Parts: sequence; structure tokens; C-alpha cells
Amino acid sequence: MRAGDGERVRHCSLPPNPAYAPPDGLEGRRRAALLSGRRAWLNGTVLHYCFLDEQRDGGQCDGRQRDAVRGGFQEWKDLGIGLEFAEVADRTEAEVRIGFRRDAGSWSAVGRDALRVGTASRTVNFGWDLTGVSGRGTVLHQIGHVIGMVHEHQSPYAGILWDEEAVYEDFAGPPNLWPRSRTFHNVIRRLDESEANGPVWDPLSVMGYRFGPGLILEPSCHRAGIVPPGTVSEPDAAFARRWYPPPGAGPPPELRPFRSAPLGTGAGEQRDFVIAPRATRDYTVGVFGECDTVLVLFEEVGGDPRYLAGDDDGGRPRNASLRVHLLRGRRYVLRVRVHSCWGPGQAAVMYW
Repeated sequence: MRAGDGERVRHCSLPPNPAYAPPDGLEGRRRAALLSGRRAWLNGTVLHYCFLDEQRDGGQCDGRQRDAVRGGFQEWKDLGIGLEFAEVADRTEAEVRIGFRRDAGSWSAVGRDALRVGTASRTVNFGWDLTGVSGRGTVLHQIGHVIGMVHEHQSPYAGILWDEEAVYEDFAGPPNLWPRSRTFHNVIRRLDESEANGPVWDPLSVMGYRFGPGLILEPSCHRAGIVPPGTVSEPDAAFARRWYPPPGAGPPPELRPFRSAPLGTGAGEQRDFVIAPRATRDYTVGVFGECDTVLVLFEEVGGDPRYLAGDDDGGRPRNASLRVHLLRGRRYVLRVRVHSCWGPGQAAVMYW
């Protein structure tokens, strides 16, 4: 039986669940509670993605699988967000490296967590056919993780009370074959409010799993199961547009050496600057003031901003700063996102 869009399922064979806990090194790392959006990329980033060599990576895919992923990136981009997605052939140039190992499940690193993964490893894997009924939802789900979204069914605002043993038993069977630890991490574990995608639970989110009957005890209206339609919901789109608004008109201002520039932003907002060094040498780029920020520097290569260095003070009692070697005649773009500000002083950025 195939359920209709958004319909609760009473008797069905559920398709594989997408996941974001990968089996090759990311799972088991400490995942501290982060403010919503802290894993998000800086707006205006060009995310380069590549498809890994099938023989080298042990994956199996054809052109249709790759086209399905390309279509997913385009669907997120068509929301009008400020992120760009560019396919490249060289894995060393890609922040997002996509494999198709059928024995490894479907998962993705979340947002900027991908930068912690060495270029020899995947940051995304698709473990089943993407051309079937659930393929589109799987692709959109994993790309949701790529841009920084987490599982919606783990939202603290959902108020879900699980039949935990039934959940463990369900996910221990095919196609997932998960141990209890992974089921807990991907399903039962409730996120902190600061980690959630939004302040209201969205059962239609593409970031939610499909659940059959008997797994949810409360809310009682979902005891028969939940089947999201596998499309980007309005709250999903709102998350993407909140963290990645369309770029503003005109180029960003130039940041001059030894001259501070006030950020003048609220929490969650971003300022961009251009750096055009007059001399080739080592520079320090830093934020000042009582604030919590993430600072990322890009070098323009052929008009394409490429990630050079970044720092996130992560709520620690210091300010984000970078020590970088800049070349005269090159153009760099500095992006600063403010997570929070406090105290009487105004946050500013400077390089010297």
C-alpha cells in the first residue's frame, strides 16, 4: 500500500529512513549542543560538491542517481537562498563529497561539520536507489543536513513519547540494521531547544523520518504513524531563507588594514567585507567586542570564492580571529555572522 502525501499509514512497508550519523568516523565524535544555525555555512558561500569515483570509493551509481542529487541541490537553490552549489571533479576542491555505497546507509555531515572530514572521506552517502518513490525525499533530506538542518522528529517541541523498545526493534531490522546506539542518536534522543530547526514542530518537514504504527505513544493522533510527503515544507524553506537570505544589492565594503569596522548586526545576522591587501605577508583578522561570532575568509579564484580559513569562538571567552598569509593583488571576502552580542560596547572587525 502506498500512502498519500502527508497521510498517516496504518499498514505499509516503509521505505528506508534517511539518516545523518555516518558509519565512517563522524559518529561517536562529541556533538556539543550548538545554537540553531551554528552549523550553518556563511551566507554567500559557494558549496562545491563532487561525486566520488565508484571504483575507488566502492560505490555503485549511474547517471540517474547523480542527476537525482543535482536536482535536489537545484530544488533547494530555487527557494531563492544565498548559497550557491557548484559541481567539481576534484575531491580536494569539494567541501561536500558524495558517495553511493549501498552497504553504508544514507547520511550526511551537518553543515560546517563537513570541514572536519578529510578529503579522502565522504561527507554524504546515499545507500539506496534515488530514482524510486522515496528517492526525492532522501536527497532533499540529506541536502537539508548539508545546509545545517537537523532531524525534525527529534525536536523538543514535538513532544513525542516513543515506545522505545519497539523503535529499537524496528530500526534493528532491514533496511537500516542499526545498533541501539545509532537508533538512539538518530531517533529517540531529544534535541536541546537551541539545536532545533525552529520554535514549532513541523511533522511535514523533509527533515523528519517516516514512522509506521506502534512506534509513537504520544501525541495520540500520531499513533498510527507519520509519513511526511518528502518535500521541502514552508518551515523548512523558512529555515533556509533565514540563514541564507538572497544577497543584497551592490558589492560589500572594503575593510582597510588597521581600521576597525563596526558590525552593526543583530543575532543571526551577517556582514561581508572585501580585503585587498597592499602587501604580501601574514595578517591577523579578528573580531572585537563582547560578542559571539563565526568568522570565515574566502579567496576569490576566477570570481569564485573559495574557503581559506575560519574560526568560531563557540561561546568561549574569546573572540574569533584568524592568522592568514595574504597575497598582494589577490581579492578576499570576509564573512562575519553574529550569534549574540552583549555589554555596552559595539562589536567590530579589523585586520592588521
